[in-house]
Amino acid sequence: MIQETLSILPANFHPASRVWIYQSNRPFSEQEKLEINEQLHQFTSQWQAHGAPVKGWGQLLFNQVIVLMADESDTAVSGCSTDSSVRVIKSIERQYEVNLFDRLLLGFIVKDKLQPLPLAQLTYAFEKGFIDENTIYLNNTVLTKQELEKNWLIPVKDSWLAKKLPIAQ
Repeated sequence: MIQETLSILPANFHPASRVWIYQSNRPFSEQEKLEINEQLHQFTSQWQAHGAPVKGWGQLLFNQVIVLMADESDTAVSGCSTDSSVRVIKSIERQYEVNLFDRLLLGFIVKDKLQPLPLAQLTYAFEKGFIDENTIYLNNTVLTKQELEKNWLIPVKDSWLAKKLPIAQ
């Protein structure tokens, strides 16, 4: 499942391409998924920085996570072009009545599905066996395509969360 997800990423983007990840507080329906992917495609195909086209890519993954990517090899993303991407995400947020900016809502892959978990419930979920040290965690703090490929979907024990849990070292 992880390899399948990572294989969707654009192969022709530089490893240093910038990445933004927005995780929804709920999964999207199939119809919503189609609509969101179309909106992301429309945006990235017209994305510009100071009048120059930005080589962009966007996709809804795991029915709940929007990944935006900008290859800055030719055109650097400016503050205005970043703001335009945030406007699109905020528009999706309003349109589908979801929260895409809650950084305290963590994502884990449990039984091949994304399971969101508030940070405040992390210890409880670990103690009750909902997640363990080998559960795949979505490290949504990655900033580049290379980090996305190597450090986005990682076991809890390899993430910053390991320091917050009673994991045997």
